[in-house]
Amino acid sequence: MGLVELLSRAEGEPGSNRDKPESNSASGLVSTLVPNLLIALAFITLFFIFRRKFRRLYAPRTYIDSLGDERKTPAPSTSFFGWITDFRRIDDRYILDHQSIDGYLFVRYFKLIVMISFLGCCITWPILFPVNATGDAGQQQLDLLSYSNVRNPNRYYAHALVSCVFLGMVMVIIARESFYTINIRQAYRRSMWGASRLSSRTILFTSVPKALTQQALFEMFPGVTHAWVASNCEELEKLVEDRDDTAMKLEAAEIQLCRDANNNRLKAAKGKKAYQGQDSEDGSRWLNPKDRPTHKLKFLIGKKVDTIEYGRQHLAEIIPKIQQEQDKHWNGQGDLVGAVFLEFATQKFAQDAWQMMQNRKTKPNSKLQARQLGVIPQEVVWSNLRISAPEHWVRWLLATAFVSVMIVFWAVPVAFVGLVSNINYLADRFTWLEWILKIPGVILGVVTGLLPVVMLAVLMALVPIICRLIAKLAGWVTLSQVELQTQSWYFAFQVIQVFLITTFASAATSVVNEVIKNPGSVLTLLSENLPKASNFYINYFILFGLSAFAGTLLNIGGFVTVVLLGRILPGKTPRKIFQKLVNLSAPMWGSEFPKWVNLGVIALSYSCIAPLVLGFSTVGLSLIYVAFRYNFLYTYETVIDTKGAAYQRALQQLTTGVYLSEVCLIGLFAIAAGDSRAAIGPLVIEAVLLGATILFHLTLRRALISHETRIAYSDPVPTPDHGDLENGQGAVDSAGMPVEKSTAATNGNSPAAPPKESRLPHFVQKIINPERNSVANLSGQLAAFYRSPQQPLPVEIAKRAYFNPAITSPTPTLWIVRDEMGISEREIRNTTKAVPGLLITDEQATFNDKNKVEWKGVEDGSASKAPIYEDRITY
Repeated sequence: MGLVELLSRAEGEPGSNRDKPESNSASGLVSTLVPNLLIALAFITLFFIFRRKFRRLYAPRTYIDSLGDERKTPAPSTSFFGWITDFRRIDDRYILDHQSIDGYLFVRYFKLIVMISFLGCCITWPILFPVNATGDAGQQQLDLLSYSNVRNPNRYYAHALVSCVFLGMVMVIIARESFYTINIRQAYRRSMWGASRLSSRTILFTSVPKALTQQALFEMFPGVTHAWVASNCEELEKLVEDRDDTAMKLEAAEIQLCRDANNNRLKAAKGKKAYQGQDSEDGSRWLNPKDRPTHKLKFLIGKKVDTIEYGRQHLAEIIPKIQQEQDKHWNGQGDLVGAVFLEFATQKFAQDAWQMMQNRKTKPNSKLQARQLGVIPQEVVWSNLRISAPEHWVRWLLATAFVSVMIVFWAVPVAFVGLVSNINYLADRFTWLEWILKIPGVILGVVTGLLPVVMLAVLMALVPIICRLIAKLAGWVTLSQVELQTQSWYFAFQVIQVFLITTFASAATSVVNEVIKNPGSVLTLLSENLPKASNFYINYFILFGLSAFAGTLLNIGGFVTVVLLGRILPGKTPRKIFQKLVNLSAPMWGSEFPKWVNLGVIALSYSCIAPLVLGFSTVGLSLIYVAFRYNFLYTYETVIDTKGAAYQRALQQLTTGVYLSEVCLIGLFAIAAGDSRAAIGPLVIEAVLLGATILFHLTLRRALISHETRIAYSDPVPTPDHGDLENGQGAVDSAGMPVEKSTAATNGNSPAAPPKESRLPHFVQKIINPERNSVANLSGQLAAFYRSPQQPLPVEIAKRAYFNPAITSPTPTLWIVRDEMGISEREIRNTTKAVPGLLITDEQATFNDKNKVEWKGVEDGSASKAPIYEDRITY
């Protein structure tokens, strides 16, 4: 069931009950709950059945060795109750210790919003349910419990005062959680393990003037030990892409050659018709020359070539060219793009340099831009490094304008989907559409039921993809920055399109006939019917609570691709089988956080208008919490590391629900005040609450900035002793040439003075930032894994860390399949002879009796033994 269909069920069928509209909210609730509950029960049953059988899908983190021993999750018990006991016993902090801080905080968000929703139930239900239920406005079913059933304006004082208590407590909870988030992020980053990482001591600078030499950069900041100057690798990247594409085609062709020959051999052994040539010692008798793999050099119109012969020839030509280009960039002879990565001896030096660059008075160079502290090499968007700060902000403004227009006008295709879902009711109203009613019922049911759901799902899935693409075009230099920007834009889309427009459209749909009869009653009718739109969101929480809970656990998409298609269409190459094993699902924070934060915003917005929503929010989000907790423990990995910044941003976005709740109440009270002066009192109370919320929020934001900056100065930073430097070498430039230690480690510049203490009253600070949540206490709670420094990276790995991957990319190893005929051995010899230096092997991979490719690493999770395995480097 999709958004459009839910809207129809929650508010009744358009065109029905035109003379005397009656609420069908309870029946809509049942019609949503029952089928979704049955589907969820079926999915959960399948999950418990499949969980023990398909470990790769439901518990890959328990056995795949490429994850690293310290990151593995203990395998769950095979018995039902034993597994439930194990799952409950593992603390959420295990996700922080063995997965990522982003995963830990993502799961914590659901606990937070469930707690807020439950607290809201405890505060609002005992007061507002009786007030609303006895309001005597003639509402029915679920509408009886909402604001719309209150006729006497004096009763609005209850809503105003309850909102002061509940929404005020929500702001305090968000404030407390915001301080906790800053502290846990700092504790995680400043742990012995976190502080010793190369990335935590590295800053990315852009807009580097050409006149600024490396020596000047070393002298500009104290503690610089290494510099990587970025160069323009556009041509090299094209060569590397061509090489890798050719290598993969050659690998696939070699496997296909062996598979075709083996297929002929197996057919002949069974007495079936198959190609057989003259006897040969290397199995050539089974090779049909007409079946040799071929391809066209250009799509459709290109020359047709033998894939194996062409691949060998082309690789032999291009590999030396790539090596020559790589050496040029490695030696610093490439065209510079105005970006440099500076590594510092300690995290404290890096933090000081970062703070120095944030203050105009202490900034050593007006053009130089510090773009990110703690940059991870795998996250760098290399094509954006050349973009200067002014160009970046111009791009950002244009991108924001584009996304803003897209958000507003996205209502057009969504409205079209809504029209499709209700086309039969429109046909009943408009005579020129009557032909639609003649369509067979089955076809019309598909058009109005399934088609809108599919269309809406595709429309909603496109939004974060477009936002992410636009964020890259806007000039952000790392993938984590791209995700954070995507999070901001996609959240705005969720609130405006998924919540606000749907809410007002739902309210307007309920009163359209009355407005046509009496246009002057539009405000009164909307004030009466806006609370009724909450019925839709009650169904919405049911839908998400049950379907997201069951679907996330069962992992339908993974089950189809890994289990079903994996058996019907198994991997044609051992490389694809290997990648399917080691590449786990990874959430994208820019698209995950907004849709769940929006649910929190919806719950808060309706908390004092239709408090029943809070109950369904509590139950629905509790179920989703369980599902994501399981996945982060057993199945997910983290690819993009925002270091908790995504959660910190989500907390600020959650305050949108508080503001919307207050503004909606002000609007409803203002409409009522037009008819009765008794509503002025609640209106004034709510307006004062809004002003107090804004003042508290602004003060909180300043206090958070001050607190985070002050920690950077006051808290000690662990500095593991790795000898002279972490990688065992002295300060060097990007070409590996030594730099005088006195220049790299001493300097007259110093960061700006630490900020003053927060102006928040002491008792308020104790409430929102208690001592037990201090950085020191949270650091002590981190697992033993974080209390030891990271093992020093090998010198060769550390030296290449922040070079463009095209500069350090090796020629890929080809992994083909061993056959019983000796063809693979012959192909290895011929390929190695034709392309000197190219590694090609047929180890571990074989054909089974059905001519399918097999690799034993799938069963035991021994990914590290595969010929193409590469260690995951934690920079």
